[in-house]
Amino acid sequence: MHKTNHFPSSLQPRPAHKHPRPNFLPYRSPLLRVFENITMAAVQSLLRPVFALVGWTFAMEGWMYATRLPAMTKYKVKTDPNFSKEKLNNQIPASVRWKADNYDHLHEAPTRFYAVALGLALYASTSPASLTTNFMATEANLAWMYVGLRVVHSIVQASANPVMIRFGIFAASEITMLGLLIKGATAVWAAKSSGSVIGL
Repeated sequence: MHKTNHFPSSLQPRPAHKHPRPNFLPYRSPLLRVFENITMAAVQSLLRPVFALVGWTFAMEGWMYATRLPAMTKYKVKTDPNFSKEKLNNQIPASVRWKADNYDHLHEAPTRFYAVALGLALYASTSPASLTTNFMATEANLAWMYVGLRVVHSIVQASANPVMIRFGIFAASEITMLGLLIKGATAVWAAKSSGSVIGL
């Protein structure tokens, strides 16, 4: 016996939708992905020297404690809280102090490097000029040069500590830092004043 459906057509159950669900993710063209990769390469080229110098600072910290702690035991260093830093250091050999001195130095001048390099990386991530393959190449090279000079400075100071040679390396690193600052500041200020970004 045939059953009559008394439900109106508007209330009839609809068949399952067989079409795939639409993809609501925004479409990115292959050309846009290429531009994003170029921009990321510029940012990475500026961040890698930063991480390298931070890593080297940790290495110097390990070198410092590896020599300082045994020396404090060997020479029976008195750790009176009323002692000045100089009085504590006078109880251990100078060659042991050199490592600690350099570790302190790595928290002084390089702080400007971190500020400039991170600022340039932020600028590169938002600048239209980052779509050029050589964008920030000079800045990245200067950043690596600075890191290399700081590493050499650490090794020289922590091993033999010849003052004039150490000063020469420090001066070279300061000139490199100044070059990085001028090069980066020129790019940022030029982009702000003219309303467009110039290629470097």
